[in-house]
Amino acid sequence: MKDFFKMMLASALGFIIASLIFSLISMLIMFAMMGSLMNSFGKQESFALQNNSVLNLRLEGAIQERIAENDPFTDLVGGVPSAMGMNDIIGAIRKAKNNDKIKGIYLDTRLFMASSATLAEIRQELEDFKESGKFIVAYADTYTQSGYYLASVADKVAINPQGMLDVHGIASVPFFYKDAMQKLGIEMQLFKVGTYKSFAEPYTQTEMSEANREQVNSFITDIWKSMKADMASSRNMETAQIDSIANRFPLLKKTDFLLSQNLVDTVLYESEMKNYIRELIGIDADAKIPSATVADMKSVKTQAVKKSTNSIALLYAVGSISSGNGSNGIQDKYMVNEIEKLRKDDDIKAVVFRINSGGGSAYASEQIWKAISELKSEKPVVVSMGDMAASGGYYIACNANKIVAQPTTLTGSIGIFGMVPNFGGTLDKLGISTDVVKTNKFSDFGDVSRAFNAQEAAMMQSYVNSGYDLFLTRCADGRGMPKDSLAKYAEGRVWTGNQAKEIGLVDELGGVDEAIRIAAEMANLGKSYAVFEYPRMKSPIGEIFNKNKEELAAKTLKGYLGESYDMFMLLKNIKDQDYIQARIPYDLNIK
Repeated sequence: MKDFFKMMLASALGFIIASLIFSLISMLIMFAMMGSLMNSFGKQESFALQNNSVLNLRLEGAIQERIAENDPFTDLVGGVPSAMGMNDIIGAIRKAKNNDKIKGIYLDTRLFMASSATLAEIRQELEDFKESGKFIVAYADTYTQSGYYLASVADKVAINPQGMLDVHGIASVPFFYKDAMQKLGIEMQLFKVGTYKSFAEPYTQTEMSEANREQVNSFITDIWKSMKADMASSRNMETAQIDSIANRFPLLKKTDFLLSQNLVDTVLYESEMKNYIRELIGIDADAKIPSATVADMKSVKTQAVKKSTNSIALLYAVGSISSGNGSNGIQDKYMVNEIEKLRKDDDIKAVVFRINSGGGSAYASEQIWKAISELKSEKPVVVSMGDMAASGGYYIACNANKIVAQPTTLTGSIGIFGMVPNFGGTLDKLGISTDVVKTNKFSDFGDVSRAFNAQEAAMMQSYVNSGYDLFLTRCADGRGMPKDSLAKYAEGRVWTGNQAKEIGLVDELGGVDEAIRIAAEMANLGKSYAVFEYPRMKSPIGEIFNKNKEELAAKTLKGYLGESYDMFMLLKNIKDQDYIQARIPYDLNIK
């Protein structure tokens, strides 16, 4: 008995000590967060743009549509990659163009990640900047292909004498997991409509189907065609020269080769490059170069824009489409609520619906489609497509008044599928068996411990067929095309923006600005209007004290899992009975 009380006392004491330690750690984390926030706020408030400044356009990390300002989690959660908002980058370039204190841009492209349509959007902004007569110079130790695509715009492209430059073309190298899953006893039961609907291929095959190979070859060829045309134009070359250079793999060539092929203009050390910039802005050789970063430019004031009776809403829909009421990704209830608020706001005269999504739940896509239909009945809706607006992403776009896409946007993929795992083989390997008692014939429908029987499989396929017919109808009605005509371009096939314009899936080529211009024109606003972004981004303090634990967990998971996050969410949705999916091929692994 004495030993029992000793153990109980020790356990209680241990619990109290552990609680105190946990509380102390929590307080330290909170203070660290607050300190990080105060430091970031202080930095923004103390920045003052000087005369003869240079915009130091340093690109690194993942470039997303937009990010929360002063994100405290990036610094505090280990392993979370840094990110930049495309809207912040474009905003910084525009401010630099119109501010007399900025004399030019120093483009510093490091290791960053961005899809081709995002690159095109930033590149176009750099080209517009040059119209001001201000300079753009680019420097790097190593230019990635994406980095060089942007740098080729510059008036002078310089590289480290021992530097490297990559121009290699585009390849898609997807992974296939069928054999690995088979070893684990997992079978993916697939029900789909669309010859080109290839999302599930990694789980059901060991290589690309011929149809998928055809479509991937088509769209990566078209993306490369656009990219090499832009680079060739900026460097006064022929596109055939770009292909010839890519086939010699310049990454492993010395800088004299890069000079001889007109890929770069000069070879300089960074100190020499800085001296060249000093000459451009007319300051002494030993003087510090006045500069501003993208983050700094956020605090540079422009003419205040107030919401007026002539406003355009720029509504962002980014990520995987799913059922839910959270702000992470595109969750139907949350997005429908945002659309409803814009519909009821009399000051909002038009909406630009910015979509960057490869799709997701077909059910959720239908809910958002309905909300856009109701919004469109009262005010113009113009879709601006980002890197992709495909499958479910096209579903929620198809009913807009106008659709604008970048030439390299991935879109279309009009098709759906259902994918239900069968873990019966896994249970066998583990020596686990199941039994069933049921009141009705289909009481155990969808039981993942066994395969569908023939009748269940036929029912599931019929249901998917019906969903595809509805998807096709929505797109045909939205685009004003006969259903039979549209069907030729459906079948789950992915198209680039260039290709989609030719076949009538989009109306115009361009970026967000073009979509805003069209929306203003449709609403008869002339040039007197203001643009506001929705949904409103949460403040850093709001993020810290956010009571929605699921949102906080999702944010952290996304940081750690990166591109694998969408797969995690897919499995979660399947678990939650969101069987029917409208998604682009999952991991194109484009290099």
